[in-house]
Amino acid sequence: MNIILGATGQIGSMLAENLLKKGQPVRAVIRDSSKVQELKNKGAEVVIADYFDAETLKRAFQGGSSVFLLTPENPECKNCLKEIQMIINNYREAVFSSGITKIVGLSSMGAQHEAGTGNLMASYMLEHAFSDLEIEQIFVRPAYYFSNWLGYLELVQENGILPTFFPPEMELPMIAPPDVAKFLAEVMTCKNPQERIYEIMGPRDYNSLDIAKIFREILNRNVTLQQILPEEWESTLTQAGFSKDAADNLILMTKTVIEGKIKNDAFNPIRFSTGFKTYLKNIV
Repeated sequence: MNIILGATGQIGSMLAENLLKKGQPVRAVIRDSSKVQELKNKGAEVVIADYFDAETLKRAFQGGSSVFLLTPENPECKNCLKEIQMIINNYREAVFSSGITKIVGLSSMGAQHEAGTGNLMASYMLEHAFSDLEIEQIFVRPAYYFSNWLGYLELVQENGILPTFFPPEMELPMIAPPDVAKFLAEVMTCKNPQERIYEIMGPRDYNSLDIAKIFREILNRNVTLQQILPEEWESTLTQAGFSKDAADNLILMTKTVIEGKIKNDAFNPIRFSTGFKTYLKNIV
């Protein structure tokens, strides 16, 4: 049985669908009871569990062989990394008591740094949470998701403005979320020995100007790139509903990316073929 956390989220939902298409048994662990029937209709077993409640997670993990774990983002968190540590501690308890033999974790590029990277520290914490357990552990570090640009889609469509926190010409590895989910499904079902860490990305790196150009081509309208300067980051995020701590962590992560610290020469990344233009066409 494949236990999938975050099964109603972007990656988790596509991962569950990929596994079900392969004829694999899936137990979707979710927090929103309104999504139960939708998942059952697709063929998944569904369990409601609170990540902050170790006992519900233990029950959800019972009888599982492989588990997909992630560190959920909460823009309203008051102490984000402390909350992540609480969740990871509960994961440990649930894994230890369940007989799980394989952990597949959704990490991130930049997870090699122990401190000073904001949100990326959650991935570091996840990758090191089970180091004392003698079970198979695989962590997948995707590049920057193409879907991060979709939060601006309505603004681009209506006003022709594409905001970015990045310097316009700074290139960054990016990837299509469906490719991430597809790779995770392969990792979860593979019976052969695998690497402990995989870094995955799309066919090429992009800068913000490239992204604006592709929006322009697909939407057939003028698109102006609007860089949000560092001194405006905090106010922009708090106005968007982020707590002070969530904003601080996102700012630290953004600085880490801009400073080029997410790159890691220790790994040869796996590249997928879906580019941003193809991805955006499929969305709009």
